[in-house]
Amino acid sequence: MKSITVTRKPFIIGVMGSHNDESPAVMEEARRLGEAIAGRGHVLLTGGGPGVMRAASEGAYRAGGFVIGILPNDRRHPLEKYPNEYVDIPIYTGMSDARNVINAKTPHIIVALSGGPGTLSEMALALQSGTPVISLHATPFELPGDYDFITVDTLEEALREIDSILEKL
Repeated sequence: MKSITVTRKPFIIGVMGSHNDESPAVMEEARRLGEAIAGRGHVLLTGGGPGVMRAASEGAYRAGGFVIGILPNDRRHPLEKYPNEYVDIPIYTGMSDARNVINAKTPHIIVALSGGPGTLSEMALALQSGTPVISLHATPFELPGDYDFITVDTLEEALREIDSILEKL
């Protein structure tokens, strides 16, 4: 059983990305990102399924971290590969893609790692609600106005941005 010592309320970091397996490099980045999030004492939140979600969950879980999965299905209607085996707390929403609102509004920060239309919707919902978004290999887009949207090229840059944002909270 995992033991968590709480000295402050933990920050929740969302990692959003494709439910499909991406390139081996992206999957390794997702694992390393999950590991780094756990290593910093943060809670990882994903969509709880396969692909990038599973890789990030695995990294956090193996590093002794805590993983929350926001699932599209409800408990009575199992969905293959949901939750993945590294999710500590599965949240069965029964909301299909509408769960993206929970994925976007719950974390303190979202890291979008690759992904497709679902990830893009989570990014937009997060920005609309004031949640900072760090884009690492995610679908590029431009927004007029003042949003906390940061595009980075490397995992190390993403981690520096996470640390910088959380220092201000």
